[in-house]
Amino acid sequence: VIFCNKRQKAEMLAEKMAAQGYPITCLHGELEKVERARRMEQFISGSTRVMIATDIIARGIDVQQLSLVINYELPTNTENYVHRIGRAGRYGRKGTTINLRLPEEEAAMTDISTLYGMSLERFPEDTSKLAL
Repeated sequence: VIFCNKRQKAEMLAEKMAAQGYPITCLHGELEKVERARRMEQFISGSTRVMIATDIIARGIDVQQLSLVINYELPTNTENYVHRIGRAGRYGRKGTTINLRLPEEEAAMTDISTLYGMSLERFPEDTSKLAL
């Protein structure tokens, strides 16, 4: 799951990734309930492997095979951070969160990590050093 703060950003990112051939589902609050349910089912069934969403799914969804959450943007509401990252690694499984952030978001990330007692690691420039 890739989280964005606004519908427009989620749709833009979904369009760009779909144009590159990625199987994308985009979910936000301005979709009809039936369409949201259809797209959620596509993701849960695995027919699309990437979901780009707003905070509409930060709470209440439970996808057992979800192991990665990417915050394309840090949430504007600090409390939503924990709800977003809590989507990965459910039921004792290992989960990973990647936060993409701009330099001006550094203070917000520090506040979030202090508030929740988290230690953060920078993403290595050499991705072969990642322990997956």
